Amino acid sequence: MTCNFDHVINRCGTDSVKWCQFPPDALPLWVADMDFRSPEPVIAALQERVQHGVFGYGKEPAELRAVLVERLQRLYGWQVAPEWLVFLPGIVIGFNLVCHAFASPGDGVLLQTPAYPPILSAPQNAGCTRDEMELTRHANGQYTIDLDLFERAITDRTRVFILCNPHNPVGRVFTREELQGMAEICLRHNLVICSDEIHCDFIYPGREHIPIGALGPEVAAHAITLMAPSKTFNIAGLHFAVGIVPNEELRKRLCAAKGGLVHEPDILSYTAALAAYGDGQPWLDGLMAYLKANRDFTVDYVNARLPGIRVAAPEGTYLAWLDCRQAGIPGNPQKFFLGQARVALNDGPDYGRGGEGFLRLNFGCPRSTLVEALRRMEAALAAL
Repeated sequence: MTCNFDHVINRCGTDSVKWCQFPPDALPLWVADMDFRSPEPVIAALQERVQHGVFGYGKEPAELRAVLVERLQRLYGWQVAPEWLVFLPGIVIGFNLVCHAFASPGDGVLLQTPAYPPILSAPQNAGCTRDEMELTRHANGQYTIDLDLFERAITDRTRVFILCNPHNPVGRVFTREELQGMAEICLRHNLVICSDEIHCDFIYPGREHIPIGALGPEVAAHAITLMAPSKTFNIAGLHFAVGIVPNEELRKRLCAAKGGLVHEPDILSYTAALAAYGDGQPWLDGLMAYLKANRDFTVDYVNARLPGIRVAAPEGTYLAWLDCRQAGIPGNPQKFFLGQARVALNDGPDYGRGGEGFLRLNFGCPRSTLVEALRRMEAALAAL
């Protein structure tokens, strides 16, 4: 299976959120949506299903659970029973459901900032409070977790911890020791751990992804691990995710919270998910080599040629977290680069505490697009 990741695909006029949100002369390096053609097996499976011409109510493909069980065993050595899998139409829906299922209005949900904006808003959606702890940023741009701060953020009303690993936006892939430390604290306080692991397939050399539910039976009994093919295979518009929930009681409560509100994935989403997980690995292998080169190019270019802006190499994801606080940019960096460079980036303050003065850059695009965007940013800074 081959894919020319250098090929620039014109997405203007395709009802793409990424390409329609900003003026047409702005290069969009913001939302986590890659500009690459999806794997051919996914496209072929969807074409075959569409050619059938009937789009009635669907059900999960008979082989899907077995494919996922095999994948989790092969990648992580995690032995998962088929009945542990709960299919959902998206990970954001998943962690919002967890808040509704396991917390009551007035209860607390523990978060780590800076955080993916839908994670920040999930507690409020359920009438809960945000019990926040800020990740510790070091001089080299890397982030770590202060476990004392983590535990002090928990109150007697805290019910749920939402983890993001690999972390969006800071790009950390948490170690076994870090995960174990957080898990032990959550178990002491009897919290449900909900882990958003949507970027689990974007891991760069030197790191490994460890699903929170794979740490052991005691942690698994408190954990709901959320994964999806949407980012991995660039099919975010086809809404499918899976929750791995070993604890039967947690599984029943999560499913009950869906009642009348959350539908099953649709028939095309099931088709795409099965094809992606079953036949998409060669495409993903090629993608990861391309993304690593893009990551390294981005880090080198920013640190060498964008004065006052620093970035640490992300350990996972295809998102770079740019520290613009020393760049002398007047006002808001996101507005500056949109106005002066015609480059659209995510605004750091949208990610909560610790996001002020930062930007999130999506390097999941053809190299030529990335080069042009960075050159524009360099020229805008030179004109200050």
